[in-house]
Amino acid sequence: MPESPKISSSEIGVLWITYQQNTMILRMLEYFIEHADDDQAKQILVDVYEDIKPYATKIENIFQTEGAAIPVGFKADDVNIGAPKLFDNGFDILFIRLMKEISMGMHTLNLNMCYRPDIVMMMRELTNITQRCYDKCTEYLLEKGILTRSPYVQIPKNVEFVQEVGYLSGFNLFKEKRPLNVVETAHLHHTIESNMVGMQLILGFSQCANEKEVKQYLGEGAAISKEIIKTISNILLDSSLQVPSTPGGNVTGSTVPPFSDKMMMYCVSLFCSFAIGGSSLGTAFSQRNDLVEKITKIMQDIFAYAHKGAKLMIQHGWLEEPPQTKNNKKSPK
Repeated sequence: MPESPKISSSEIGVLWITYQQNTMILRMLEYFIEHADDDQAKQILVDVYEDIKPYATKIENIFQTEGAAIPVGFKADDVNIGAPKLFDNGFDILFIRLMKEISMGMHTLNLNMCYRPDIVMMMRELTNITQRCYDKCTEYLLEKGILTRSPYVQIPKNVEFVQEVGYLSGFNLFKEKRPLNVVETAHLHHTIESNMVGMQLILGFSQCANEKEVKQYLGEGAAISKEIIKTISNILLDSSLQVPSTPGGNVTGSTVPPFSDKMMMYCVSLFCSFAIGGSSLGTAFSQRNDLVEKITKIMQDIFAYAHKGAKLMIQHGWLEEPPQTKNNKKSPK
């Protein structure tokens, strides 16, 4: 084996997407740090900023060494740290917690697609940083009463096995649906929790977007999030379970954009991808057919919304294209 193996296609892809996410989060953190009014929250934001900032440079150096084009990502002109505060009451930590949740999954997946020791080590380091930040955010939000825990249920005293196939059904009009099990409850609670943060984010973005089409698109996204929250809440209520609420993360009255439309659209696109992945897991672990149908419908709505957003980004020249594989097929004569 050579001392410095040539970078593989999957490693280029991993570094490219990590760079996009890393530079976006750095710009968001710069704004949140500037406007943090809680010392504990500000320290969390500063710590994660200092932890992840070197990795943008590391990725740039790898691309430069390999003779590859350095991605554009998101630069200083994508953030206006002097813009008034757009979010209040703990939203900065709610947002970073959700971003770190996305990053945890991404870094773990990326680790499985890397082979070069230096890139593998980078993904491991980013995974550790992400988990540490996620824990700090969760502890802070629980301490401040901004984050609610999932519903409490009666502690099981016995192990039981399913006795009939009706356990899987949720469509029988003549028979009462069985209560949710704790695995289904966990995924439904998580769906509401993440959509509540996403809804507030999109509402804030739509309030200050420059382009009329972007403003309208973001408004549609907020409506989709509201409908998802309503649908899932009703499922929990049908099983007499508490619906989670997040008493923080308010949108202020500011209409001055702290971020470029390009970056806000990318952020929403990232959230859509995360939502589709999370819904897929929810479907895989749901054992009631009616839940699978409802979650599948949610996934379809999110996919259609994300596709519409991608077309809008292309229209404005905001969608950076990942490095392509060489087309070896000859053009027809």
